[in-house]
Amino acid sequence: MTSAASARTLMVVPTYNEAANLPGLLRRLHAAEPDVEVLVVDDGSPDGTGDLAADLAATDPRVHVLQRRAKEGLGAAYLAGFAWALARDYDVVGEMDADGSHLPEQLHRLRAALVDADLVIGSRWVPGGRVIDWPRRRELLSRGGNLYVRLLLGIAVRDATAGYRLYRRTTLESVDLATIASTGYVFQTDLVARTLAAGLRVAEVPIDFVERVHGESKMSGQVAWESLRRITGWGVRRRWERWSGPAAQPREGLRPPS
Repeated sequence: MTSAASARTLMVVPTYNEAANLPGLLRRLHAAEPDVEVLVVDDGSPDGTGDLAADLAATDPRVHVLQRRAKEGLGAAYLAGFAWALARDYDVVGEMDADGSHLPEQLHRLRAALVDADLVIGSRWVPGGRVIDWPRRRELLSRGGNLYVRLLLGIAVRDATAGYRLYRRTTLESVDLATIASTGYVFQTDLVARTLAAGLRVAEVPIDFVERVHGESKMSGQVAWESLRRITGWGVRRRWERWSGPAAQPREGLRPPS
């Protein structure tokens, strides 16, 4: 397998109104991991994040920009970024928030774990992981949501909703990205379940998740509802398949592991 030290690595960073956060994130990332490249996928930010990213890319060959016309959701942004990365033969493709919640100084933990995994998740809910400056209600909501995922989908991953990740390119090529319809944060759970269903290895490493300082969270009631609806549907499908046998297997969509 390609080692973390020699792998061409690209972090996909979706942005929407992150002009106050992006320059600092890129500085910190390249101070911590000088060889890692970044693709900023901007969904037409009104605050000029896309233009700012283009200016930064003009002075740093490690920074690339994919400007999209409208806000189409986190999943759509990541799928566009993954397609861009696969077309350019990167060995490792990662996910990272633009708001500073994912500490670039901890990316080395994920890179080291990828030696023995196909997908590595920076996890808040494994021993050693933690959240900083979160209200208790939000922590309980995240923990409860991940418990719901584990129970309905029958997976052991503690933080399936986390967005700090590294994928081997072979993992993304194995999970049928063309059939993914998830647009919001449920996209993260979708990719975990697909990776496990493909018989691939998922590892979790502890991280510190820090609440954003600038800007507003993109989480909304509509996004939360999409997550609940889709995960419930996948869980019901999983139980139906186990009860009905191969004849009832769906022809498309997410196929959680049994």
